[in-house]
Amino acid sequence: MTVTGAGPVDVPHSALADTLLERLTGAYSAAADPERAAAMRAYMKDVAPFLGIPTPDRRALSRAVLAGTPRPDESDCTALALRCWELPEREYHYFAVDYLRRHAARCSSGFLPVARHLVTTVPWWDTVDLLAAHLVGALVAADPELVADMDRWIADDDLWVARTALLHQLRHKERTDADRLFAYCLLQSGHPDFFIRKAIGWCLREYAKTDPEAVRDFLARERGRFAPLTVREALKNIGV
Repeated sequence: MTVTGAGPVDVPHSALADTLLERLTGAYSAAADPERAAAMRAYMKDVAPFLGIPTPDRRALSRAVLAGTPRPDESDCTALALRCWELPEREYHYFAVDYLRRHAARCSSGFLPVARHLVTTVPWWDTVDLLAAHLVGALVAADPELVADMDRWIADDDLWVARTALLHQLRHKERTDADRLFAYCLLQSGHPDFFIRKAIGWCLREYAKTDPEAVRDFLARERGRFAPLTVREALKNIGV
């Protein structure tokens, strides 16, 4: 199944999402710390407001919110993610990302438009990278026909969509399509934005853990096309 387009995504009804959102907003709002929230917002370059909940505390609260709830289906995952994304505070987005990472296998290729909506709405590395590696990558691995969508995403004008395409094989290890990975890197080698240049280096560095010689050979041929930042990142653990 090839998924095209990036139009609006409807929020389906989900009793499970209703329950989780009621628990979640109650638990998180009670733990808010305005002073810490200001510091977290500044650290994340003002991408979104924060409640000010430290990560260990947030994860503990999330476990309590999820306690005793059933496994979701794809409709539940869609509703939960989209409704969390409608809330302004970043911690709700983190909850949705963690939930989707945990239940990615319960989502079909038809979930890809939802993933794209999340990647392109209030985008920053803190959510995009996890969605790329743990959700989009899992969807593509489960349905290879979605590779055609990644071939479109890598050329997208939205840098976060292109970054997602670069990073979607980050956890594939021996299953990595190396030819496609290298082609994606070359396609975006001249991109002026830091986040694309960094992503190219990161995905090459990660693949080097599986096949260091392939990455060395690739950069021996093509390193002149990449920014120094990209090359340093790619060779960080394997040397020249």
